[in-house]
Amino acid sequence: MEWYDFFLYGTAAALVFNTLFFPTFDPLVGTIAAFGTNAVGFLARPLGGVVFGHFGDRLGRKSMLVITLVIMGVATFLIGLLPTYATVGVWAPVLLIGLRIVQGIAVGGEWGGGVLIVSEHAPSHRRGFYSAWSQSGIGLGFVLSASVFALAQAVTSEESFLAWGWRIPFMVGILLTAAGLVIRLRIMETPAFRQAETGADAEPEKAKSAPPILDVLRTHPRSVLIAFGARVAETGASYLFLTFSLSYAAKIGVGNGVVLAAVVVGMLVESFAMPMFGALSDRIGRRPVYIGGAVAVIVWAYPFFALFDSRDPVLIFVAIFVAVVVGHGAMIGTQPAFFTELFASRVAYSGLALGHELASMIVGGFSPIVATALLAWSGASWPIALFLIGMGLITVIAVAAAPETNPSLVKGREGPAAREAEEEVERQAV
Repeated sequence: MEWYDFFLYGTAAALVFNTLFFPTFDPLVGTIAAFGTNAVGFLARPLGGVVFGHFGDRLGRKSMLVITLVIMGVATFLIGLLPTYATVGVWAPVLLIGLRIVQGIAVGGEWGGGVLIVSEHAPSHRRGFYSAWSQSGIGLGFVLSASVFALAQAVTSEESFLAWGWRIPFMVGILLTAAGLVIRLRIMETPAFRQAETGADAEPEKAKSAPPILDVLRTHPRSVLIAFGARVAETGASYLFLTFSLSYAAKIGVGNGVVLAAVVVGMLVESFAMPMFGALSDRIGRRPVYIGGAVAVIVWAYPFFALFDSRDPVLIFVAIFVAVVVGHGAMIGTQPAFFTELFASRVAYSGLALGHELASMIVGGFSPIVATALLAWSGASWPIALFLIGMGLITVIAVAAAPETNPSLVKGREGPAAREAEEEVERQAV
């Protein structure tokens, strides 16, 4: 539900925000400016990760998830009410940027808590499978946002859509916020957090005076770097496949409807492929599956744009389907269990948030801008393919440098994030 809100903005930035909020710019420059406002949300994500990670490690995962959901829902609803440049001039993009910052703070604090709620309830030998369902929420959130946006386009004329139709998907999001609150208020705190608070290994009060973010930097610096590197290809490639591809299609004369339909189908299939990749990581390890996804991104970089350049709807569908389901799906499906096992429970929220959101800020938010600038410079897709390959190589190196964290495959230990409450977790799962 939160990812519906966050992805909705990216879709609007690719398709309408350049016209509505930056009409005085050249169209391509206006697109870069619209993607720039999108990137602002990514710049704010580490702040949300640090703040909510701190309180998530101190007070619990559940309460932070409720707060972030409310913040995100209200911000998205207000975007739907914003005046455009034609009405208030420069204040329109200023207000848009402000609300995007709020969205970024909310989603930056949400991801780590959402992952931990699932992974810390899961038995260790099935953690990959169960925790991957938290990522399926990302995929389904994107599918829902793209579908609602496409529906709003379909039922309105071009003039009506630019005048008021684009607002409908943002305002509908408040209904999802209400439904999300019902769910999140009913969930239980995780056994691992309760054990970390009250068990034999609970931190003394003096130790608790140090913020969890400093603790994680002191005790798990390598894990933070591994998480960051592992996300480079996953987050950078995803926003090229899912966001930049929309504007690239328009540049080469392909209708947005074709790409939106392909993205929706690809993400829908990926949402159910993620748990399968997670289950595979339970059997053969986190590292092989994750590296396999990064290698797929490298191999598919040039074919992806070659198929787009054909302008054939079927080939464009194949390009997006393979990129999203195979390359991205293998990485993001394995990610929750892999990242959770990199950190000890007492600092897991802060550790996950820091590694995850720094990559979102530096790579995820700026990858569509870099790709658009490369396209403006070269007029061709080959530099963007090289950019994709570079991100894939960084991820392969980072994950290859990581230890295998799957407890079932690591003889004699439970990985860096030892599951102190394993017996209680097993009872909860049953």
